[in-house]
Amino acid sequence: MHYQSSLTRETRYGLPAADQILFNRYYVLGYSYYFRQAKWALEIVDPGKTVLERADNFRPDYRIPETFRADLGVYEGSGFDRGHLVSSANKRETIIQNSETFLLSNMSPQRPMFNRGIWKKLEAAVRILNAQPKVLETYVLTGPLFYFDTEVRMIGDENDAIAVSLPIPHAYFKSILIENDTGSIHMWSFIIENKITAQPLESFLVETSKVEKISGLFIWETLVGTKMSKEKNKIRRMWAH
Repeated sequence: MHYQSSLTRETRYGLPAADQILFNRYYVLGYSYYFRQAKWALEIVDPGKTVLERADNFRPDYRIPETFRADLGVYEGSGFDRGHLVSSANKRETIIQNSETFLLSNMSPQRPMFNRGIWKKLEAAVRILNAQPKVLETYVLTGPLFYFDTEVRMIGDENDAIAVSLPIPHAYFKSILIENDTGSIHMWSFIIENKITAQPLESFLVETSKVEKISGLFIWETLVGTKMSKEKNKIRRMWAH
């Protein structure tokens, strides 16, 4: 696994822990058997030179053991969207690139007005950042957050011993790291609760170290030294670099 990850561009700045690491063609995903969904998804944002229609071919990921795998039925009638971690709109250069974002391993139950509102705005804002002339590459780590002092609700049939039900995340994080044309590295992190909101994106900026504490993940772990430690513990103005 370490050998494979060393050959994957997305893992240049680290590979968080997970029960199962899934190396896709265009992104890497860490799956949690306990939560029946990804702990994180890691990507390099596509330059966006070509625009294809969305594949919309949602399907189970058969690399995950059946006991822990979400199927299409778990979302039916739930009132929750199949929310992308790696955005479909970030992967539109080729058909297969877009198609693999519709694997259910890349989905998490999101409230509709969250998914189609603030979350969509954040995804679009990341693409705007990536399109800036001085930005060479944009790395994005995304995942769900669960607060253990708050009740966790489920979707799916909890009474069916065979079917897999899914816990609904209380919030989601997105941590963005860029390399710019001067060789500098900058990062921004967001935590947004899984609910409708009218607040501006800037109000959800947090220290990257806060995401680490809540998620239990080491984020951009290959970056070491005092300067990088300070970067993780600051809130940088959006998108100042």
